[in-house]
Parts: sequence; C-alpha cells; structure tokens
Amino acid sequence: MEKLLDLISATVSGAFAAAGYDGALGRVTVSNRPDLCQFQCNGAMPAAKQYRKAPIAIANEVVAQLQTDEMFSKVEAVNPGFINLNLSETALADYVGRMKQDSRFGVPLAEKEKTIVIDYGGPNVAKPLHVGHLRSAIIGESIKRIYRYFGHKVTGDIHMGDWGLQMGLIIAEVQERHPELPYFDDSFTGEYPKEPPFTISELEEIYPAASAKSKVDAAFAEKAHTATYLLQTGKRGYQAMWDHIMAVSVADLKKNYAKLNVEFDAWLGESDAQPFIEPMLADIKEKGLCRESEGALVLDVQEETDTKEVPPCILVKSDGATLYATTDLATLVQRERDFHPDKVLYVVDKRQSLHFEQVFRAARKAGIVRPETELQFLGFGTMNGKDGKPFKTREGGVMRLERLIREVTEFVYAKIQENNIVEGDAAMETAGKIALAALKYGDLSNLATKDYIFDLDRFSAFEGNTGPYILYTIVRIKSILSKYQGDVSAATIQPAANDAARDLMLALTRFADNLILCCRDSAPNILCAYIYELAGYANKFYHETKILTEEDPQKQAGYIALIDLTRAVLEQSIDLLGFSAPEKM
Repeated sequence: MEKLLDLISATVSGAFAAAGYDGALGRVTVSNRPDLCQFQCNGAMPAAKQYRKAPIAIANEVVAQLQTDEMFSKVEAVNPGFINLNLSETALADYVGRMKQDSRFGVPLAEKEKTIVIDYGGPNVAKPLHVGHLRSAIIGESIKRIYRYFGHKVTGDIHMGDWGLQMGLIIAEVQERHPELPYFDDSFTGEYPKEPPFTISELEEIYPAASAKSKVDAAFAEKAHTATYLLQTGKRGYQAMWDHIMAVSVADLKKNYAKLNVEFDAWLGESDAQPFIEPMLADIKEKGLCRESEGALVLDVQEETDTKEVPPCILVKSDGATLYATTDLATLVQRERDFHPDKVLYVVDKRQSLHFEQVFRAARKAGIVRPETELQFLGFGTMNGKDGKPFKTREGGVMRLERLIREVTEFVYAKIQENNIVEGDAAMETAGKIALAALKYGDLSNLATKDYIFDLDRFSAFEGNTGPYILYTIVRIKSILSKYQGDVSAATIQPAANDAARDLMLALTRFADNLILCCRDSAPNILCAYIYELAGYANKFYHETKILTEEDPQKQAGYIALIDLTRAVLEQSIDLLGFSAPEKM
C-alpha cells in the first residue's frame, strides 16, 4: 500500500509533466498552514528559476491540469507560487478504508532488509539495576521493536559487565567468609556444588562490602586482583564460582527487565569477547597499526579533518591489562563472526561519546568491520529529579530500578483506588500497566540525547502529553466499541460527516510517514509526538460526535470503523514503544 503523500505527489507530478515541466517538481508535503489547506506543493518556486518564468504562472498552469481530478476538493495557486490542495471526502475515506484493511496500516516494509545488532542494557552482574540503567533499556527496546516492524533482522544484545575486577572482589570476599568451600581448595578434583553458595540478596551485599574493603585494605585489594587474574586465566574453582555468580545474577536481571517489558536476544558479556582479544591484537600488530606509548599499546585514530584532538585508542595498558576499548573491539569481532551485521547501534550514556568515537575509528582502521557496516552511537541524557540533579532516593542514594517501578506502581494504584476506577485483583494489574506507560512514555517522549526531569505527578496524569492519557484514549475507544450493537469488524469507513472526523482521518494517514522518520532517526520521541496528536483528534471526535446514539446505521458504522482503526494504530504504536493498555482505567 502506497503512502498517501506518495499518491498525491504522483498525481501532482503528472500535472507538472502535463504542463510541460519536470515532474520531479511535484513533491507534496503536509501543509504548514492547516487553516488554509491540507497539503501543499512548492515546486513552482524552483521551477521559476529553471524555466525563467513567474512561479505563480507555473502554479496556475499546474492547477489547471488538476482542476478536474476527483482526488481533490480544492486546488488553488496562491502567491508567490504555492499550490494548495485539499483531498475530496471520497478520496480521503477511500484511503483510510484501505488503511483499515491493511495489517500494517499503510506502513511499508524497508526496501532492503538489514541485519542489525543493538547494544543496550549494559548492566554489571552482581550489582542491582538502578535508575541509571532505565534509559538504555527503555530506548533500546523500543528501537529494536521499531526496526523489526520494518522487516529488519534485529538482535538485542545486553552486553553485561561480567569479567572485570568486580568478579575478583566477590571471589576474594566469599573466600574470606567461607574459606572451607571447595572452590578455594587447589587439591579438590570433584564436582563443584550445583547450588550457588549465596542468594542474589547476599551477592548484592557482598560486592559493595568487598569494594569498600579494597579501598582501605591493600592486602585484600591485592588478593582481589590476583583472583581476577586467576579467573581470567582459567582457574577451575574460580570458574565454577563465576558460573554461580552469573546464574544468580542473570536470573535476577531477567526478572527485573521483565518488569520493564524488556527482552534481550543475546545474553552475552565481556567474558564472551575475551577469546577474541589476543588474535585481534596480533592482527593489529601484524598490520603495523599500533605503537608503544609510555609502555602502553595504542592505536592512533586522529584524522586530518579533525578540528579537535581525538586521543589514541589504548589497547593494552603498561601493566599488560586490557581496557573497555579492547573488549568493545573484540566484541565487534565476535559480532561480525556471529551476526555479520549491516549496522551496530549502541544505546549508551552520552558521556561515552568519545570512547565510542575512538572504538569506531579503531574498528574501521583495523578492518574489524566491513567498510559498509554502519556503526552508530546513540547517547542518551540523564534522568534528573525536580532539583535538576541525577534522580536519587529521598535519602539521597542511588535508587534501585526495582524500587522505582514499585513506587510508581503504588502511586498509580492509590489513584485508582481513590477514584474507584478498577476493583479487586484487576486493580494492581491495571496499576502496573499504567505505571509502565507513565515511565516509558515519560522517557521516550523526550529526545534521547536530552536530559529530562522525572516528575511522577505529571508523568502519571491522565491528561496532557503522558502515557496514561494515551492509554485512557484507547480504553475509552474500547468502551464505545464494546457497546456497539453491530459487527465492529464489518463496519467500513465512510466519508467524513464533520470536521472532527476529517481531522482524525487526516491524522491517521500520517502514521506511516511518522513511523518511517522514527525508524530512520532511531527516535521513538517522533512516534510519541504523533500518537499524542492522534489521541487529541480522537478525543475531539468523541466529544463532538454522537457515536452510539447516531440513528443512521451506515453513518454510525462509519464512526465505529474510524475509531476502531484509531484504536488499532494507537495499540500498535504503544507496542512499539514497549507497553500495553488495560481493559479499564
């Protein structure tokens, strides 16, 4: 199904050609003056230079070609050469009717399917998720869903921090507390216990305790560094301990990400990239791309066109240790082997922009990725409290993600109880869906790169540009549909009976264009802005049209068909954003 703008542009292009001008001048856009017309074409302006003729004269000639076209109810030339267009009621209803019959609502699949890896989430194992992990998960999940909607083959990779010093700290601390465990007995040759020697709660207490101890106890710090080295060089008991840490941590991560309706396809971490590091470094050395600097191995990534200094990418420190850049490069080696991606997108804090610039340049210079592979860094801003500083608990500490979700859900639940919206067991389930919409929409409606203020009262309001407002619109439509006496699926779109119906139809036709922009720019905020606009037109239509009391059955069926399509587009949109609507609210 062609987009409406493409259909109109094809018709206007034909009129330009028939008038003796280049058909490419007939591109049509949505009017920036909706009070004057629905669509506009500005092609007569550039045509004036090309054909040395007054733009208004050219516009009048094109308009003459369009006057009898049944697609339009109004075609006029306006000084200095604009062509203003309104669709006929029949043409508009016909297009919206075809949207309703199309499972994709007029959104085309991508011309070329791409294989895409999205690196998002990025938690450290053995540590609880906190609010700092929220944006990567929410933004990455939505972009993954949007890419897939256009037919791309997408892998969401959580890329866990699971191989650094924190592992040595945990192992050293567990050894001090429980030296009798077989993991620390070098003479032990049997099978290690299948059950881990700690719960997730204990593990989350062990790491900060060990980290604090290492800062004041030099001997313990050395012990942790040694444990890290022994783990990374394959000590059997420490590998078994690491397996327990991973199993307990990943189970907890999956539980908490599920609360956010976030899913990953690949549960890979830094440890999975380790086997690729040595061969990669050997290849870089063999190509003569790196040099020694103060004992460290570096790869220069500065380019002649740079207007500011870009530091070298450090591959190996002077003490022989590798860095995040080394692991990220090795991860690209792994992804090239496993997925052969056309694009790798990183959804990471914007403060990491220089790091990824260095990594991307190093990857291209070393031939780790193909020249045509797109490497994109989507850096997001900070979620701040009302004081403008990074969001904290009331006590001033970093808020755990689990606690944030719980507090938002409890806040919404109290509002539901206060207004007697939903009763019984359904109340908490409904509160959970509204809370998730408040959280996700509150985040995604902002440009990803910008910081934003987390305002629970505003985000959970049922009015204004909020997730709950979008859900309320969907639930209101569902309520009307449930009371309709006829067959909703058999109802067909009719020509607009009033201005509110026409405005809603026109808004629906803009779904494809907005979603295409959203995918092109990896920007869910574009979809949020669109559905807020669509919900506004839907509610205006509801208030100005007597849908259920309409006496003309055909006209009523047309109303029903229109709001049912609106519901479907809104529900498809919020699914792409990563949340869903309750039945009542």
